[in-house]
Amino acid sequence: METPSFIATEEWERRLGLNVRRLRKRRLLTQVELARHANVSKSAVQSLERGGGSSLTTLVRVVRALGRNEWLDTLLPDEPKVSPVQLLREREKQSAEARSRVRHPAPPR
Repeated sequence: METPSFIATEEWERRLGLNVRRLRKRRLLTQVELARHANVSKSAVQSLERGGGSSLTTLVRVVRALGRNEWLDTLLPDEPKVSPVQLLREREKQSAEARSRVRHPAPPR
């Protein structure tokens, strides 16, 4: 399915709800069972599946209950892996370079 560059929020909610419903049915779960596994109300699951809007907490709990944590992972950018030790070494190196720059006086005229 091709995704246009701009989709209205309501359309994203509708598509997400459809995907949640399809996955729930593939797992042979009722809305009540999914709600229980996700620790949310049945009406929260119904609203999510309808595309009627939902809280972030409900979405995360339902996605996790369906075993699809990778959906959530795709929303998080990769954080740069920076070593605190490497940062300290870089700062020390820059500091040492700054200290080693000695100004020589201009020759007398």
